[in-house]
Amino acid sequence: MSQPYDALVLGDYSLDLVFTGLPKLPELGVEVVASGFDHQPGGGGFNCAVSMARLGLKVGWAVDFGDDPMSAFVRRRAIEEGLDAALFVDHPRPLRRITVAASFPEDRAFLAFYDPDPPVPAAARALATTSPRLAFVPGVYAGPLIIPARALMRVRGIALVMDGNSTEDTHLGVPSVRRAIGAADIFLPNALEARRLTGEADLARAMARLLDLCPLVVIKDGAHGAYACKRGGSMVHAPAIEVEPLETTGSGDAFDAGFLAAWLDKKPLATCLAWGNVVGGRSTLGPGGTSVRTTRQDVEAELTAPRSA
Repeated sequence: MSQPYDALVLGDYSLDLVFTGLPKLPELGVEVVASGFDHQPGGGGFNCAVSMARLGLKVGWAVDFGDDPMSAFVRRRAIEEGLDAALFVDHPRPLRRITVAASFPEDRAFLAFYDPDPPVPAAARALATTSPRLAFVPGVYAGPLIIPARALMRVRGIALVMDGNSTEDTHLGVPSVRRAIGAADIFLPNALEARRLTGEADLARAMARLLDLCPLVVIKDGAHGAYACKRGGSMVHAPAIEVEPLETTGSGDAFDAGFLAAWLDKKPLATCLAWGNVVGGRSTLGPGGTSVRTTRQDVEAELTAPRSA
């Protein structure tokens, strides 16, 4: 029944249309012309699954596809990347998921459209048939399935890892959000998400609030690097690598992949952060989260390269 996966990724695909070189943010009644454009498969599921596979992990991606051209494009690219199609579920209807990103070197704005989800998502089927070392959810999932899914994972010894991607109304004042984060073994928000979730402007205080719920919290802070803390331990920091970012869409997903690849190797927490910073930082050198390929050898070379004084 079980597949020998290191990681099971439970997340939808997206087709990302990325506009770069913008003079300003779009506004009503004004045409804003970009100097750069690209389209890439994306979404937290695709970005993290592909990035982990490039780092040598055996990855299962549980994802739903439709019969529309967007689904076909992303499905084909996923297979070209070597992802196992055994957990792909195809549906005889459109299942379009599209994101338009107005991207600047340090941040971006999004416009998105998603067709309705299938009644039984691919993720539910995958959890019933696989026993990976970890299951990765690319956002704060606060739906009713999180508690029974967590119980099933604990029985099978599967670690639940959750990214912090969420909407503006997602915060710890919502009981279902607290339950979701409390179900995770590792929680990986970025600094903006950590502050919004907790209502704390200070990252150390935000970290402490999140550690009340989850035993290992990692906060991604862009050019400021990343922070991690285990419950009852001291906060660890790793600086970002020096890059000139072109586009940051998907960099958090890439960071997650690097961090988790090192975590599965049982590397020290500071090293896990460093791996995340390398994979996430390198992803900003091209459009989308996966246009720049980073392998295990690339990470090791970056971390062992001599530094200028």
